[in-house]
This record gives sequence, structure tokens and C-alpha cells, in this order.
Amino acid sequence: MLLFWVVLGLMLRLMHLADKTLWTDEFATIVFSLGHTFYNVPLDQVITSEQLLRPLQPDSVTGIREVAGNLMNESNHPPLYFVLTHFWLKLFPTSSNGLVSVWGVRSLSALLGVAAIPATYLLGWVAFRSRLIAQISAALMAVSPFGVYLAQEARHYTLPVLWVIVSLCCLIFAVRSVRDRTPLPLSICIAWMITNALGIATHFFFIFTLAAEAIVIAVAGLVQSWRERGTWYSSAHWWRIWLVASGTAVSGLVWLPFLTDGQDSELTRWIFRDLGSGWNWVMPIAQAIAGWITMLYLLPIQTSMPWINWIAGFLLIGLTLWTIPKLYWGLKTENLGREKRMSAWALECFTGSAVLLFFGVTYFFGADLTSAFRYSFVYFPAVIVLAGAGLATGWDAARKIAKASATEVPYGLLGVLRTGGKKGIVLVGLMGCLGALTVVSNLGYQKIHRPDVVAQAIRQQSMQSSQSTVLVAIAHRTHGQTGRLMGIAWDLQHAPSNLRPLFLLAHHSQQPRSVTIALRKALNQLSSPLDLWLINFQDAPAQALDNVMQQNQCTTQAKTQSVDGYRYRLYQCAKKLDSKRMSGKS
Repeated sequence: MLLFWVVLGLMLRLMHLADKTLWTDEFATIVFSLGHTFYNVPLDQVITSEQLLRPLQPDSVTGIREVAGNLMNESNHPPLYFVLTHFWLKLFPTSSNGLVSVWGVRSLSALLGVAAIPATYLLGWVAFRSRLIAQISAALMAVSPFGVYLAQEARHYTLPVLWVIVSLCCLIFAVRSVRDRTPLPLSICIAWMITNALGIATHFFFIFTLAAEAIVIAVAGLVQSWRERGTWYSSAHWWRIWLVASGTAVSGLVWLPFLTDGQDSELTRWIFRDLGSGWNWVMPIAQAIAGWITMLYLLPIQTSMPWINWIAGFLLIGLTLWTIPKLYWGLKTENLGREKRMSAWALECFTGSAVLLFFGVTYFFGADLTSAFRYSFVYFPAVIVLAGAGLATGWDAARKIAKASATEVPYGLLGVLRTGGKKGIVLVGLMGCLGALTVVSNLGYQKIHRPDVVAQAIRQQSMQSSQSTVLVAIAHRTHGQTGRLMGIAWDLQHAPSNLRPLFLLAHHSQQPRSVTIALRKALNQLSSPLDLWLINFQDAPAQALDNVMQQNQCTTQAKTQSVDGYRYRLYQCAKKLDSKRMSGKS
């Protein structure tokens, strides 16, 4: 059965893997994993798509030193996943135009996502000593829409999911050692420290996992100390746990110098928002709940037909309300056993602590961690195993009731009756599989940025217009905007069209009008008439931008359009070159 879940998970994660458009963060993965840099893309200059996409071409010169160096200089992520991707991409040939393989760059994350399925089985077994719970947990991981979404991103999220699973297995052993007053095995200590070090080296948000685990250990120690009416923290049994904590702290502190770079403020500014009052204050809670639902279920909520989206949304709410009581009473029944009770408590406390940490950072520091569902990877495996434990209660209802003692029967019977038996479990699995198909069909969890929509608008306009020149300009701050423009260029280059647009990265500097100055220079270099597409120019000085448009006789009949990651508008510029410029060009 475990092999079946692995094969099913593999099929879902590889299905349509290369069909979705690449977006900004995936371009960052490609560029840094190849050992290249975004600094080689010219700013404030008119460039071709070949120049813009050149950092996406593999070469045999760069190595892991360039991978780590460029990443730490230009980004805010640790290098482990990018180093692995660097070697992984060497296994795949480039495309006809010399660019990296989309399937290749995404397949590593997909295979790591598949590896999470047997790893989840292991966590379910370690926690509950039940093959049934382990099997159901592995099945839920295989079809989880959220898990499939993470696996189809060329990003470093499925690898830390594996580290989270292993770290949680060690946490279960540690909680038992606290309860039983036995020393934690040295092999577990070493494995735990190595896992934590690798987790931090993969994604800095793994620190939330460690903080939640620390809370679980602290609470378990306080409870045990209270029961024994003594200070058990000073016992000799604690020294190995302190050893793990110290080793983990050291492995995290080594990265501290790399987190003080001023580049971080620009790259992370998007996550900070005003949560003062009204809907803004409630939004993080709503976003978090929506993310939790997608760990089990998802329906087509991002189709082009709003009425389907609404129906799917209401069905998701109803399905969630149907599932929550089953999970609650199932876990309540599982808690009747001593071993299972401790493990369930540890995972519940861990998940609750992680969620509270997320909300704490969101509301006290204004950094809305709930706005990006992918960050929930820090506690995602714990949710899946808890759901597996809750559902497993109803699989063999008669046997559970027969084994329950006289005092346990009321709770056990109530729990089993409310779980709905095998049919309910099968239904949950089928709906999860439908959610996974929703993701791979691009009807849910669409890419955070949609350069394909902008590229389609440019192609349609070029078919209708007789203009011979197309300039796509974006207001630039960091390599995030470079990635946005790369997405458009990539889509236009791979589409069956003869369109060869030019591009401009108009950089924001300390000069307030730097963006419009760069745009004016670019327009002066190009012949007219031309189609000008301005992207994310909303922060440019309005008066200065209007002056540039008037000088070049640029007019528009279209309103500003918006799609995820892009605010774009078409201008048609009809100004002719003067004789001096013409003679200079000739």
C-alpha cells in the first residue's frame, strides 16, 4: 500500500509539471542555482530578450562557490537547495535556444515531495505505533493539494518538509524521554542536530519549526516537574536535550551575518502591511484558514468562470465543516491510549505553537506570514499526521469499541460514531485526490505571478497593430522585478510568434525621477511608431511620466490592467525621429 501511495504521489507531482509558466521566485532559483547573477542584466538600457534571459543559460564554468556567493550577495536564502539544484540541472539538456529545462528545474522539488510520502509514514509509525495511522497519513500526503503545489514549484520547500518530518520524529522520542525520565539516545541527539542544521541551511523559516519544538519540550518538562514536585530540569537526563539545543543554536547562529544585509529590506518589503483595523486585521486569520483547508482539500476556485469559483468555494466550506468534527472526535478517541495520547499531544502542541508564532510575527511585527501559504511548510507534516490519526479511528469501529474499557466506552463509542467509518475516510482521500488534480490542472494554486497573462495581451495587440517595435518596460527595484520581466520574455520567446520585443528595466534610485528619466532615454533611442507597455509604474512621479508621454506623443485608450504581480498599460507612441537623430543613427 505504501508503494501505491508513492506511485500515486509521483504521478500527481509529475503531471503537467512543465506546463505552467515560470514566475519570479523560480527564475531566482534557476539563476542562482546556475551560479549566475542578476547584476549582469543591464539596467536603464533597452535590451533584447536574449540579453534578458542570458542568466538562464547553463555553462560549464561556474561552480558551487559562485552559487553560494551570488545567492548570499543578492538574496536572503541559505544555499543548500540551490547547490543541490546546481548539480541536478547538469543531468538535463538545454532547450533549442540554450535555456535551462523547465522540467529539469522543477523535477527535483517534485521528487523530494514524493520522498515526503514514505517519510510521513515513518512519522505516523514513530508517533502512534500504528500501521493504519501511518498508511492513512502517507495517503493524505500523497494527495494533499498543498503538498502537490509545493512539489511543482522550483523552490526550496519540499526539502525542508523532509527535515521537518525527521525533526518531528526526534521530537517524539524526546517527549517520551521527558515523560519516562530516560536519557535521549545519543544516536537520536546526533540525528536531530544534523537534521536541524540541514533544515536551517535549506530555509531560514525552519527556525519556526525549531521554536515550536522548543515550546513542546519546555511544556513537557514543566508538566513532568510539576507532577514530581521537583526541578526535573536539573536532572542528568536533560543534558542530552541541552546538547541538541546548543548544537542547533550554533548551526543557526553561523548564518546570522548573512541576515544583516540591507538587500533584505527590499526583498521582503512585500510581506509588511498595515494591519491596523477592519478587514486588514481579520485578513491574516482568513488567509491562514484558507491555507489549512488546502492541506486536505481544494476545488476549482481559479477558473475563468466566477460562478464555478463561488460554487467551489461554498463546497469547500461545507466539506471542511463536515471534516472537522470527524478529526476532533477521532483524535479524542485516539488519546485514550497512553502512548498515543502523548504523541498526539506533542504534535498538537507543536502545531498550535507554530501557528501562534506565525500570528505573533504577523500582528506584532506587521510581517504577514499568512499571506504566503507556502510558509506553512514548517508545520504541514504535523497537520497531515494528526489528520491521519483522527481519521484512522473510524476504520475498524467494532474492534475499537470491543477493546475499550468500561470507562472508555462512552468516549470511544462517541468518537467512532462521529468519524463515519471507512466510507468517510475513502471520501476524504478521493476529495484530496480531486484537489491535487485541481492543482495540476492550474485551476487552483496558480502561480503567484502571472506573466503568461501579460504576454498573451502583448501577443494579441501585436497581431492587431501594424507597429513594428514593441517595448516592454518595468519599474525596477530588485531582482524580483527582473524575474517578472523574464517571465514575460520567456513566454513570448516560447510562443509560436515572430514577435521580438525589446525590454527596459527602469531602476528606482535615490533620484525621485530616475524611472521616468530612464524611460525618456529609451524612447529617444527607438524609432516610432511603437507599442509601449508600462508595467508597475504606479510609483513613478505622475507629472514626470505624463511629460514623457506627451513628448513622445504616446497615447492610450486602454485602462490599467491588473493581474497577479503586474499592473500594466499599453501606450502607442507616434512621435517621429528628427533629422539629427536619423543622421546620427545612420
